[in-house]
Amino acid sequence: MPYLHRAPGPQKQPAPGHARGTHSSGQSFEQLRQDCLQKGILFQDADFPANSTSLFYSERPQVPFEWKRPGEIVKNPEFILGGATRTDICQGELGDCWLLAAIASLTLNQKALARVVPQDQSFGPGYAGIFHFQFWQHSEWLDVVIDDRLPTFRDRLVFLHSADHNEFWSALLEKAYAKLNGSYEALKGGSAMEAMEDFTGGIAETFLTKEAPENFYEILEKALKRGCLVGCSIDIRNAAESEARTPFGLIKGHAYTVTGIDQVSFQGQKVRLIRVRNPWGQVEWNGSWSDSSSEWRSIGPAEQQRLCHMALDDGEFWMAFSDFKAHFDKVEVCNLTPDALEEDTVHRWEVTVHQGSWVRGSTAGGCRNFLDTFWTNPQIKLSLTETDEGQENCTFLVALMQKDRRKLKRFGANVLTIGYAIYQSPDREGHLDKDFFRYHASQARSRTFINLREVSDRFRLPPGEYILIPSTFEPHQEADFCLRIFSEKKAITQDLDGDVGIDLPQPRKPSPPGQETEDEQQFRALFARVAGEDMEVAPEELEYVLNAVLRKKKDIKFEKLSLISCKNIISLMDTSGNGKLEFDEFKVFWDKLKTWMDLFRQFDVDKSGTMSSYELRSALKAAGFQLSSHLLQLIVLRFADEELQLCFDDFLNCLVRLENASRVFQALSTKNKEFIHLNINEFISLTMNI
Repeated sequence: MPYLHRAPGPQKQPAPGHARGTHSSGQSFEQLRQDCLQKGILFQDADFPANSTSLFYSERPQVPFEWKRPGEIVKNPEFILGGATRTDICQGELGDCWLLAAIASLTLNQKALARVVPQDQSFGPGYAGIFHFQFWQHSEWLDVVIDDRLPTFRDRLVFLHSADHNEFWSALLEKAYAKLNGSYEALKGGSAMEAMEDFTGGIAETFLTKEAPENFYEILEKALKRGCLVGCSIDIRNAAESEARTPFGLIKGHAYTVTGIDQVSFQGQKVRLIRVRNPWGQVEWNGSWSDSSSEWRSIGPAEQQRLCHMALDDGEFWMAFSDFKAHFDKVEVCNLTPDALEEDTVHRWEVTVHQGSWVRGSTAGGCRNFLDTFWTNPQIKLSLTETDEGQENCTFLVALMQKDRRKLKRFGANVLTIGYAIYQSPDREGHLDKDFFRYHASQARSRTFINLREVSDRFRLPPGEYILIPSTFEPHQEADFCLRIFSEKKAITQDLDGDVGIDLPQPRKPSPPGQETEDEQQFRALFARVAGEDMEVAPEELEYVLNAVLRKKKDIKFEKLSLISCKNIISLMDTSGNGKLEFDEFKVFWDKLKTWMDLFRQFDVDKSGTMSSYELRSALKAAGFQLSSHLLQLIVLRFADEELQLCFDDFLNCLVRLENASRVFQALSTKNKEFIHLNINEFISLTMNI
């Protein structure tokens, strides 16, 4: 059956779902409201003050804005008047048509709307100048509280407003979303899909109309029937085309909402139509089936009424589906579940979520084009154990989202170009190294690396174990990310970078004096010269000899070991507790030092005398330390320079501190099992002061 959205009759509104409070006071919306009612005051939100800091961060208002509450603008303000509908969405002076298109689409799904816009608030009894809205962010729902002071000029709302000037739900929703992202200016420019996901926690799917499948009409029909949010737009080739009007009245680079789809009988044939809305609330399509076009004269009044056709300049219009595909370039669908729109069956989906980071110098390796660093990206192991019903493969969907880029715009951050690759897992544990990716091709990947907040694709692969690698396109780019994996059957995932393991080689005991080799006898003589009469090496003596020896090494870059570093070395090796090194202790350390120098040379790939921080994971693993990505990130921040390089003294200090921390942890956890509540990862971070 063709689908056309029709406004439902009165329905009992569901209560707001559980969402985490975000106000700095730690109080919930209801607690804040009751506090204001008891004190007889109207709420003022210190987290998002009514001043210029909440408006813009890179410019000043062109006119003097005045913040006013709805009751100061009109006599009888209403939160929602006659139901929340798409005609309540009229764009103001802010370039956030993408957000408005998403809000208009949201009004077509009453259940989703009631989640975002809780109905437990109004300007009637219980009004205290406080409102709240709920948004999905990175796998959790947040409850955002605001006061109702809105930017105005000459008693008119400056930004989003309703066609009815007494209605304020849409303006307050825009303010809450601006608060979530840091300011109103942060809402300039974007994709409707971004807000659609924040309103639903749904899954993005993009169709290019010129490459759409043959059953594209049926796909959109099914999407609207399932309550999906649907937007569309026309691409621009350069900045000059932004918001340029075509001869047919359409706006380039502008976000529209798809609000309905249906068929009519015209001149003896069925014609497919689609209804689209411009969030400006005006400026419409002027071609076939537009509001005043001649085609409507052949359609009877009852049929026109069924299609809600009215010749009004309200921004909403019908057009032939063939014209829609010819004039619009992109359609974005936000699925409320991962079910494919090409299929009729609705499935139950399992979902797993991984939160991670790309950190410059340790886990920001870039795409496979950058082999030397690609392997350092976060790695997630995916086990597909059950095939789809009646199929040989397993269906799953991967959605990679970079976090908080809009909020960070005020600090110069842009949306990064992101994507991911999926590899067949080898029969071994742990983080895969560079050589694996040198000789193995990916089994699947995101269709493209693109500068969108989220990249998602659907895959079908045979049962087995796979490694999923999310990355930015360029290396050294930093961001937090949220990775969602949806599967029809339960899939097991494991973060390969979360484990910490310590496997230190046992030191070789020195030979007794009567059994020493010639080299060992020469070393004992060296020790005697360094130690002096007491035959023990103090921190000051160790500092002198190490700096003298290491400065002579031409193949490693060395600056200087401090006295504190030498005290740390003695603390590591001193078994007698006298704060000095005896011969056996000094000999064990010297053997360690030679091993560490050999490791440093091995992982100094370019033979520059320094080690890249991206090689540090492998070097530390070779030394016996399997570190989590988080701990590795902290170590890189502590020991690497601005060029992400480590000199040998940095490497030596790092190893000494790691070994000290791990040995203390092992000793404490053995003796005081009930006392140690930290895992080794947390303990090392704490004791290394990183």
